Amino acid sequence: MFARLFGRKDGAAANAAAATTPVTRRAEALLRRLEWTVLRRLDGLLQGDYRTLMRGSGLDLADLREYQHHDDVRHIDWNVTARLQTPHVRVFTEDREMAAWFLLDLSPSVDFGSGEQRKSQVLLDFTAVLARLIGRHGNRVGAVLYGSRGQPVVDAVLPARGGRTQVLRLMQMVLQPPVHANAKNGVTQLADLLKAAVHTVRQRGTVFVVSDFISEPGWEKPLGELARRYDVVAVRLLDPLELDLPDLGLIPIRDAETGEQLMVDTHDAGFRQRFARIAAQREAQLRESLGRAGVDTLELSTDDDLAEAVLRFIDLRKRRLRETRNGIGGRPVPTQLPTRDRRSLGRGAPREGARPS
Repeated sequence: MFARLFGRKDGAAANAAAATTPVTRRAEALLRRLEWTVLRRLDGLLQGDYRTLMRGSGLDLADLREYQHHDDVRHIDWNVTARLQTPHVRVFTEDREMAAWFLLDLSPSVDFGSGEQRKSQVLLDFTAVLARLIGRHGNRVGAVLYGSRGQPVVDAVLPARGGRTQVLRLMQMVLQPPVHANAKNGVTQLADLLKAAVHTVRQRGTVFVVSDFISEPGWEKPLGELARRYDVVAVRLLDPLELDLPDLGLIPIRDAETGEQLMVDTHDAGFRQRFARIAAQREAQLRESLGRAGVDTLELSTDDDLAEAVLRFIDLRKRRLRETRNGIGGRPVPTQLPTRDRRSLGRGAPREGARPS
């Protein structure tokens, strides 16, 4: 009683005050801004009253159709297959309830941007908006973080839960500064993140792989395995400078992941042309790899409008949903999402993760 009279805080109030850290306040302020600037434009577009645009779990049988590549073999109707001598699968009405997982690549190459915002900020904004849209109607969201503590490893897992508090918890994990501030962190191994997701994500749902895909080779096979089990969307983070190097004269370039530095003469037109050619080649290879894996691709540039990009994504999902209901195909064939400008990244020389120091 004396504590209350003289203004001393009880245990619960003290814990609440201690929990209000700068990271917590920053996450709360950012989410409020996104709710007013982006979510108000997107509310009601991602989910309907009874069906979701994402893959959930359904119990109501809607139709039967022939087996297509990437279909889940667990949905094969063996009685119909035996009668017709052709594999057929059951098509269910998708329930609104779903689980969405975000595989977040927080490696040093993501902390780059040539304009007002970096790729890491685009990652945070997109994750917060989608998680809030999905989780506000009772669905659950979870996350697997790679490189959040400054080392090229999977170092954090957030179990899937619902509600606004879960979104804030996810944002705080992304905003938390790395424990290790070493200049040389090692190159990104995106395959480790994808392999970890196979063992972490259990419930059928949608998986968002948010990365700039600047990584060592070997991630294509784990991504394909993940796409065969879940509905996977590859969210590519990119910056215009990673494709087209401007004339800046003689500048130092530093690899964000290995710390290696070198001087390049961007005034040399031949060098800029070689850079653009190699970047375009790597861009084509990356799109081909994503297409072979059977995933939808959403490209987010650092100078894009987030709401418009998400609207393009929603439009793509609606078209795919109509095609599936009309029996055109099973799991949608991978198609590149149109963007206003076809910009992307490459792994040329110098490395795309490098930036002027």
